[in-house]
Amino acid sequence: MTRPLPTMTITRRMLGSPGDWQIRRPRLPSPAPGLSWLGPITVIASVALSWLAFADAIGEEGEGSPSFGLFIGAASILLMAWSFLLALRPRTLEPLFGGLDSMYRVHRWAGTLAVIAMFLHTRMEPEIEDGFRGASKQTAEFAEELAGVAEIALYVLIGISLIRWFPYRWWRLTHKLLGVPFLFACLHFYTAEKPYPNGSGWGWYFGIFMVVGIVAYGLRVVVRDMIFPGLRYTISGTTVHGTTLELTLRPDGDRLQHQSGQFAVVKVQKPGLSEPHIFTIASGPDEPALRFFIRDLGDWTTKMQTADLLGATVVVEGPYGRFEPTLSHTSRTVWVAGGVGITPFLSASHTLDPAPEGERPVLFYAVRSVDDAMALDVLRQAEAEGRIDLRLCSSSLGTRFSRELLAEHVGSDLSGAHVAVCGPVGLIRAASDAARSLGATHIETEDFDIRQGFGPDLSQDVDNLITQFMAGRTDRRR
Repeated sequence: MTRPLPTMTITRRMLGSPGDWQIRRPRLPSPAPGLSWLGPITVIASVALSWLAFADAIGEEGEGSPSFGLFIGAASILLMAWSFLLALRPRTLEPLFGGLDSMYRVHRWAGTLAVIAMFLHTRMEPEIEDGFRGASKQTAEFAEELAGVAEIALYVLIGISLIRWFPYRWWRLTHKLLGVPFLFACLHFYTAEKPYPNGSGWGWYFGIFMVVGIVAYGLRVVVRDMIFPGLRYTISGTTVHGTTLELTLRPDGDRLQHQSGQFAVVKVQKPGLSEPHIFTIASGPDEPALRFFIRDLGDWTTKMQTADLLGATVVVEGPYGRFEPTLSHTSRTVWVAGGVGITPFLSASHTLDPAPEGERPVLFYAVRSVDDAMALDVLRQAEAEGRIDLRLCSSSLGTRFSRELLAEHVGSDLSGAHVAVCGPVGLIRAASDAARSLGATHIETEDFDIRQGFGPDLSQDVDNLITQFMAGRTDRRR
């Protein structure tokens, strides 16, 4: 039986390091203004426009202007509606946000800012004079009480969602429950006294957003799997590379039509493993089978490492993403990958023809040690065939990725080059800064972490603790 950890050890692990609690600033969706800016700008504009509905609001006698308090409450509703809509993963909106990873980033920030706006709104308690009620006073007061419940529920659910101590399945559960407080908040907003009647243009404006948010939540939680079932595959091969599991899937019918650099939602149809997870597709677009590399990073991935998966059915949904490792109109291409970030470049390497040195992509693959490198045999074969130039950057070999290393192998002038980076946040920042300092202006990055948050990742420890606790209760009952 596992001995319990000392209290001080548990405390230190829960606190983690200062970097675990660092707020990650949202980054611009594209190197230059373009179509991918339209989505974020629309979100911001829809919230900013709502100020006009409350700008002329008059407060009760002796009170200050309620305009900002009313506006910030409306902003909370609008941001939550956007968050629910983007959680649906509508592929039609991907070009407007620069890919699913950027959509999820906007989804996350919209939800977080919605809770902050709600907190500010409840602290101000704006009261309006000679406003329009959306319902009777009794109904409005009841809806206000429900909004108070919604406030507490949102604090708890968002807290669990943002703190990385909790297992992934708890994180998913919080997202499934978030629609209930949103519904309560919408009811309060609709019935509360406002500067305009619900039947006016502003009433329709906010009403449409509320309906879209509620419908999106219902589709996401209740009927999404029935409407978008995905394609069925069977696991035909599993290979463990250290802490990474390679899955090979053969189609049971129609196969996924994907491009290099795209990813898919994978749902393994086995008890305890059926929760959806997103992985980049490592196989080439023309390969009949799909391949994924899954790093052991949490409770679900740990179970995948030891489960009997051969022959299991997998539902694959997608493809998603607009990450482009190669561009046809550029003569020079530089790739920088770290860890499982190698997968989009693995896929792209299958599509390349042999080319003279200087015209083929130069791939910098950063790993802790050579043993951590995934599909190294595939990459070396691609290099031997003249499809890529491989530069393995390993701490154990004393060749860490740096600006100097980049300049040594690709030269000091990257103007006009296409630079694609995928991997951990630190590597993305370092590679982007290095490429930019060498004159690169087209730098494409992908940092897909569906569960960005705060604190150290203790999901596996907490999951083991829960498993031991439940096993102990079962033994006592026997």
